[in-house]
Amino acid sequence: MHIQLPKNRAYAMLVPTSMGLRIIPTDGQPVYCSHTFKMTVTSAESNVASVVSYLGFPVKVLTAFVQGSPLSRMIKDNLASRHMDFEGPEIKSDGPWGVRHQINVADSGYGSRGPQVYNDRAGEVGRHLYVRDFDLDRIFGQEGVQIMHMSGLIGALSAETGHFCLELARSAKKVGTFISFDLNYRASFWKNREKELREIFTEIASLSDILVGNEEDFQLCLGIKGPETGGRDLADKIEGFKEMIGRVKMTFPNASVFATTLRQVVHTNRHLWGAVLSEGDHFHIVEPREIVVIDRIGGGDGFVGGLLYGILKGWKPEKWIQFGWATGALVTTLLTDYAQPDGEEQIWRIWEGNARVKR
Repeated sequence: MHIQLPKNRAYAMLVPTSMGLRIIPTDGQPVYCSHTFKMTVTSAESNVASVVSYLGFPVKVLTAFVQGSPLSRMIKDNLASRHMDFEGPEIKSDGPWGVRHQINVADSGYGSRGPQVYNDRAGEVGRHLYVRDFDLDRIFGQEGVQIMHMSGLIGALSAETGHFCLELARSAKKVGTFISFDLNYRASFWKNREKELREIFTEIASLSDILVGNEEDFQLCLGIKGPETGGRDLADKIEGFKEMIGRVKMTFPNASVFATTLRQVVHTNRHLWGAVLSEGDHFHIVEPREIVVIDRIGGGDGFVGGLLYGILKGWKPEKWIQFGWATGALVTTLLTDYAQPDGEEQIWRIWEGNARVKR
């Protein structure tokens, strides 16, 4: 299958997102008994775009900032260091009880102790994303975008962000921009909002060309009947996903690419990592292979970023999933939750299992 992306666009990828800060203890320690922490910049959607931007494609981020905040300055500097353009409103903090950037405190786990993540999103500035603050005619019609990627995290963050993402999808579709949507269901975001979010997610999915998610995502976000196949092993999961995708295709005929990752945790630092890709009438599978993990968070975003990079490069679909698998594996070796590849060769060496020293 060959995807014909629009040409002569200023940006290869655009992502709407809510930027925040990620705080992790050093040396794999739990949060409650640590005294030293690292702080990095994070967001699921910018994590995806990092693969594309580090490998040379132009990327734009749409977000919101806290006016005059040193943390906003840190976020802007980080995005610039990732070779990303960005725009968004500067919102007054309104004192200590006003808006701020989200904080994600993450215990990465170690060995037999699993990871734990604590999300502090009270007063999050990224909940205040409005269509009125962005010139969508300029962004999509004059500058132009090849692929817009969004996730269910920003779509479900607030009523405002849901409407914002929906309007972005509608504007993108009008000018032929490809739309990638990672469903990313979060129960805490959906509580008491099921009807509202189901309607928004269903319309975005109907406009999307690429849908990413596991069986639970498709069931809970879009109401698609889950797989008939029982069992918990990876072979059953693969067959269950393939079975369910048939129903998704009937419901969302505009989409032509579907993907999910496969993960079996042996212990915190040793996983079996695989993926399934459907394009057209074909399935491509990466059977789970062992990877060594420093921090698992961001691996799924890395996979999606690698997949979209392969599409932007015009590769054959079997290379999309291979590159995505390897960029996801790369992220799990880093202390940031986004990939920072130094070139395609590094990613292909990971895919080939070549960890020998390069001199």
